[in-house]
Amino acid sequence: MNDGRGIEREIEAVWRTESRRVLATLIRLLGGFELAEEALQDAFSAAAAQWPRDGVPANPRAWLVSAGRFKAIDRIRRRVRFDQAQAELAREIEEAVEPMEMDELSIADDQLRLIFTCCHPALAPEAQVALTLREVCGLTTEEIAHAFLSRAPTLAQRIVRAKARIRDARIPYEVPERAALPERLDSVLHVIYLVFNEGYSASSGGAVTRHDLSGEAIRLGRLLVQLLPEPEARGLLALLLLHESRRAARSVGGELVLLADQERTLWNRAQIDEGRELAEAAMAGPEIGVYAIQAAIAAVHAQAPAPEATDWEQIVLLYDLLLQADASPVVELNRAVAVAMRDGPAAGLALIERILERGELADYHLAHSARADLCRRLGQAAEARAAYARAIALAKQGPERRFLERRLAELV
Repeated sequence: MNDGRGIEREIEAVWRTESRRVLATLIRLLGGFELAEEALQDAFSAAAAQWPRDGVPANPRAWLVSAGRFKAIDRIRRRVRFDQAQAELAREIEEAVEPMEMDELSIADDQLRLIFTCCHPALAPEAQVALTLREVCGLTTEEIAHAFLSRAPTLAQRIVRAKARIRDARIPYEVPERAALPERLDSVLHVIYLVFNEGYSASSGGAVTRHDLSGEAIRLGRLLVQLLPEPEARGLLALLLLHESRRAARSVGGELVLLADQERTLWNRAQIDEGRELAEAAMAGPEIGVYAIQAAIAAVHAQAPAPEATDWEQIVLLYDLLLQADASPVVELNRAVAVAMRDGPAAGLALIERILERGELADYHLAHSARADLCRRLGQAAEARAAYARAIALAKQGPERRFLERRLAELV
């Protein structure tokens, strides 16, 4: 007899690592979100009943897909007496699934199919990203709202409407033909980028990072490069790998460690080497995209053996190039920080003050923390205290907030 609590923990672990992949396959097999979501819950309920008795199967993902499919067929058959069309649906599901469709490769590719379905041009861009983050990766509406700088109820309604649009428009669950891929690529890249960001720097809670999300984004990025080895797909994967290479050094004892203070021997050299190679390939194309430029910036940081050896001149030049491709206030802020490192804190602070005066980043805690740090370095204690207080009020992640609180306490 297996230990009950141990099996419960294993089921919880499988839910964290496999539930979104199982859902993606069930959507393909069952033809819709609602039935697949019901089947996913039924499959895990069956696992909770059977695995304590029989043990965890060798391939939990395949077991859950099979269980969910059969549970869905049973559910449909129970509805037959009310709706004869349901009988035909159950028959189609049974006959459409060949054994080869249940293999590991097919199940893995289903998430990529689901991303392209969620990023269909019939959906608004904001809906594409929100739906994919929710359905493919399992982020909560609160986490998605943080990524969008929006409100959770607004995002929830957007997701509901997007599902209805997919159902009513009969949007197919498939990877588009190659000719149609470019128009869909930008949204897919953006989705993967946001998923990684939430994993690399969790929007809220007590942990600095969420390895499950950043690892999932890298896996999806690799699948995308295999499918469509375009420069921007390579650039995005390079960016993710270069950032991920610093994970082990980004926190000590659950506390945030800034880039300049990180123990660089903890950086993952294999990921850095792969990321730099991909970044170089992405920057060599005739058109250089935003992810390729960001990867090039990350590569400059990665190749510096010590903080003082960082080539800030090159980084500022790359930010100039990035601003031409993506003139966003966040890019301006990052460039201002780089200018401060190259030309001194006064030069960077002047740029940040102008950005904040426009009001676009008034509720962005990193803008206020950057201002606070530069004021601190210039000896402007009162201004630094006010900026740190504002950043602390806006920060939602525990380790970030504690880091800012320590910096504020040092000024007293």
